[in-house]
Amino acid sequence: MTILKTYARLWVDDLDRALPLLERLTGERPHLRLEFHGVGLGAIGDFLVIAGPAEERAKYAHASATVVVQDLDALQETLEAAGAAITTPATEGPTGRFLYARHADGAGVEYVEWNAELLSRIIHPSEPPAE
Repeated sequence: MTILKTYARLWVDDLDRALPLLERLTGERPHLRLEFHGVGLGAIGDFLVIAGPAEERAKYAHASATVVVQDLDALQETLEAAGAAITTPATEGPTGRFLYARHADGAGVEYVEWNAELLSRIIHPSEPPAE
């Protein structure tokens, strides 16, 4: 089980208003942008910006970070062996599969196994795409 990328979560009202400052701060453009269950998501640098009405954002506030992993199944075994509770089981989403876990120490984290397109575009951009 390997961690490929970790995002700090930023909670905002409006994604279009939040991203320009982050572009200046990081020197990057957003590498991911999508709508998911009532919130807008934008990833830039090591930030995952979650935008929308407060009541919609609150549904995801139990996780303090989003962590992209190589193998979600292996991760789940590691988490459970360490006493973590899986609070949202592995589910298909627009970027691949994800789950939410509460670690034995109380930390809440979203773990994501990205689909092949995102892996090749963001994590391994210099490698040829898998056939």
